[in-house]
Amino acid sequence: MRNQKGFTLLEVLISLALLGVIAAGILGALGTSSKATLTNDVQTTAQNLAEGQMEYVQNQPYDFEDPPEYALISGLPTDYSVSCTVILMDPEGDGSDDDDGLQKIVVAVDFGGVTAATIEAYKVR
Repeated sequence: MRNQKGFTLLEVLISLALLGVIAAGILGALGTSSKATLTNDVQTTAQNLAEGQMEYVQNQPYDFEDPPEYALISGLPTDYSVSCTVILMDPEGDGSDDDDGLQKIVVAVDFGGVTAATIEAYKVR
């Protein structure tokens, strides 16, 4: 029996265990990569939506109402929402809440209830 060729049961079990460890590592790396790709996709989409909303606000006529409101973009992807906050600035320094012709626009994009992107800009009369 000394000259028989082949693998013993112990060698087969060790080989299977080694393959299992390698496969688990590869599957873990694929899962992490997939999660990172999804996160990056959400952030990129949110940033693009925020920039699109800001450009949309900048192209609308200056709103003198109190409080000022600007229309929001429509046709958002599922689970995304856009909000636009307008803050009246006081460049004249008179301390009044009247519109001095300068508004700070803050656009926030949420994904699944969590803020994914926020940008700020100014709108001048």
